[in-house]
Amino acid sequence: MSHFSIFAFGIYPYIAMAVMFIGSWIRYDREQYTWKTSSSQLLEKRQLHLGSVLFHLGIIGIFFGHFVGLLTPKAVWHVLGVSTEFKQLLAMGAGGLFGLICFAGLTILIRRRLYNPRIRATSKPMDIIILLMLYAQLILGLISILVSSGHLDGAEMLKLMSWAQNIMTFNSMAAVEAIDDVNIIFKLHVILGMTLFVVFPFSRLVHMLSAPLQYIGRQHQIVRRKVSR
Repeated sequence: MSHFSIFAFGIYPYIAMAVMFIGSWIRYDREQYTWKTSSSQLLEKRQLHLGSVLFHLGIIGIFFGHFVGLLTPKAVWHVLGVSTEFKQLLAMGAGGLFGLICFAGLTILIRRRLYNPRIRATSKPMDIIILLMLYAQLILGLISILVSSGHLDGAEMLKLMSWAQNIMTFNSMAAVEAIDDVNIIFKLHVILGMTLFVVFPFSRLVHMLSAPLQYIGRQHQIVRRKVSR
């Protein structure tokens, strides 16, 4: 294991998560008025609606797919009757579907952000940077599906699962050892993913932490009908 691998896959993940959580906490505590997505809907609505719906649908599917797929122990999948080979095919199919949906939405949003003069004029540099970083990460993810098609036994997937689970249990050396010989595409995907955690507190991505989930379980509002006379 090289010094770079130890840092990139055994130390950098903890730095990234620490920056994300501490940075988000400080931003919420000191700059609550910046805790927003700064919607540009008033400047253009049609492309925003289509791109946003596709992007959010895709990214939510990708997020939960990664969360469940990487952090659920192999033994649990076997208890559920899911073989490693089937899980690999499931990850490729679901990841490809949601990845393409997200790719379509993000393409629309980036084109809108860069080529609509009014929206470009009101965009902050970080607005464009974060979109391009997400785009690069998404492309790497889609390429990784093609790479995975060369080893349908799920061997590479098991190494990535081992890396993620060892990181979460603070066994960094075992994590580095697990990911050390995976394909370079997966490594780039992981590094860029951790970098997104680093820039998270400094971008509009923070609005993910304040999604209005309370609306799902709140009491219905009582709206009186207008009585015509």
